[in-house]
Amino acid sequence: MSAIIPDLRLKYAAKTWKETFQLVRRCMDKSRNDSNPCEPLIRSLERLQEVLNVSSMNAMRSRLEVMAKQHRMGFHFTEATCYLTADLFYLEVALLPCGGVEEVKVAPHGGVPLSSETLLQLLRSKHFAEFSAKLKDLFTQYNIPGDNDVKFKLFTALQHLAKDLQEMSNLPRLASDDSCCQMDAVNSTMLGCLIAGKDCPLTLQFYSAPMDDTTTNMEPALQEAQVAVSPSHVTHKLQMASVLPLPLQLDTQGFPVFTPLSDVPHEEFHACFVLKLQPVIPLMMPFVHKISRITEIAVPDVELQWAPFLQLLADSEEQDYIFTVRLPCEAMHTYVFPVEAWDSAPQSGAVMDSISFTHPVQIPRLVEVLRHQCVINNVLRSSISKGSASLCEQHFEIRQEADTSFSVTFRRPDMDSLAVLLVDIPNSHQILCRVFGAGIEPSSLDEHMSDVMKRCMSIPPTLQALYKKLQDAASPDRTPEVAEKGPLTPMEDSHSTSVPDCPKINSSPIAASLQPVAPVGVEHV
Repeated sequence: MSAIIPDLRLKYAAKTWKETFQLVRRCMDKSRNDSNPCEPLIRSLERLQEVLNVSSMNAMRSRLEVMAKQHRMGFHFTEATCYLTADLFYLEVALLPCGGVEEVKVAPHGGVPLSSETLLQLLRSKHFAEFSAKLKDLFTQYNIPGDNDVKFKLFTALQHLAKDLQEMSNLPRLASDDSCCQMDAVNSTMLGCLIAGKDCPLTLQFYSAPMDDTTTNMEPALQEAQVAVSPSHVTHKLQMASVLPLPLQLDTQGFPVFTPLSDVPHEEFHACFVLKLQPVIPLMMPFVHKISRITEIAVPDVELQWAPFLQLLADSEEQDYIFTVRLPCEAMHTYVFPVEAWDSAPQSGAVMDSISFTHPVQIPRLVEVLRHQCVINNVLRSSISKGSASLCEQHFEIRQEADTSFSVTFRRPDMDSLAVLLVDIPNSHQILCRVFGAGIEPSSLDEHMSDVMKRCMSIPPTLQALYKKLQDAASPDRTPEVAEKGPLTPMEDSHSTSVPDCPKINSSPIAASLQPVAPVGVEHV
């Protein structure tokens, strides 16, 4: 091998990129037993194309051919038009002699080709990676299992589902907020924002995390779910017509009333609808069980990799859950998640990339469960950082108290005693905070902390606001001995310290003695 490589380099050193490019193409066109293209050749061709300037019709045609083969699509061309084909759709790309693109059309099965301005601009700007990603999304949605007859029937079922979702997306917001910003539309409507275009998959945008100067949150700004069809080990009844009668009627909970599936044309398939989550979402075990109850489709344990939920959130296998977070004001917080409190079986979770379902009536409830989990993940992740942790002046201990609540124990900044912030997230639209051991009128302080947490959905700024409240409310006649000590760290030894009205840091779960607010929202499912 050591002799072959130098000989190959010497052999092709004098050849042009064009000759090498044509050689790789000829190798790719040779027949093989495996239907998939040879991966090393694909990578070689991609690297060649990255350095080639697409300035001719042949160069653009070659680039389109490689992208088609990457996504297992067919490719053929006439004099100035390229066709990228799949079983249920195709792309028609009209080229110019200089290598430019005149028009891009997308045609679903049985449909008329329609111009796509999005795909056209991507090719004209030579943003080939973005074009390839959109092509992959389209192929994934239309990659329906089965023979041609089954494919066409499942495609029909998917079209009727899309029609029902389009009608549902026109329903008013569930939240009472009158704002009309994009984030409110995504987070507050029954389905979020439904994107259904000729050049993109049917997609639900259902959660958007707040991103501003007051939060340290690193959660992706937008959570999406692509709607597609997936094979199944068991048969499911799927609609072959619309199940949403018009005009729309709502039940007492504000959900649309559907026609029973038995009263509309339907068929049984070894397939089901699926929400493909982008990005994937870590879900706690109770939320996985809620999803199974909604869809009536059991999620086999063999398909889920159960792990401690905090480990999934932190995306790390480190045994010590200690994180240092830097706030925008340059302050530093250290957050300790006790291993014994987060690694037990009830706190297990799994990362899910897709959710199977069979009927559009299930989607609003699935969206609410996913939103609820996203809010919890968003708040907890605000206290999780990458890299090594260093001990800071302000230390906080976070324990899970129930499925939707956790406590933050810290030492008060004004005296040598502990206080607890209990955070309860009963649903995706509500965050409730209660402070214990602060020595301040609880109602006003609880309301203020709830407002701060709901606004930023982040623990560090909320605790900064709480510290400021406690310092402002500190009694002016406190003893000089305590005043000289300054702010005390929550993790200092507290065995000799008096804690008047909050539990100790290593006590039994706080929720058992506090009367936390009962979760609402998705419990009706």
